[in-house]
Amino acid sequence: MNGQNRADITPGTQVQIVLKKDQRTGILTKGTVKDILTKSSFHPHGIKVRLEDGQVGRVKEILQ
Repeated sequence: MNGQNRADITPGTQVQIVLKKDQRTGILTKGTVKDILTKSSFHPHGIKVRLEDGQVGRVKEILQ
């Protein structure tokens, strides 16, 4: 799953996100969702989340 639909993401979900500083390079950061920051149900660049370690970025991939 690509992380564009808010309904696919819940706290505790393992995801790969792209941090703001890594948007040019596309480097992904793996982590567990703590908070969902995007209010809309869909975002074309990925739902913005905060990981348990405090990093914030947009979800690029939802891991199973």
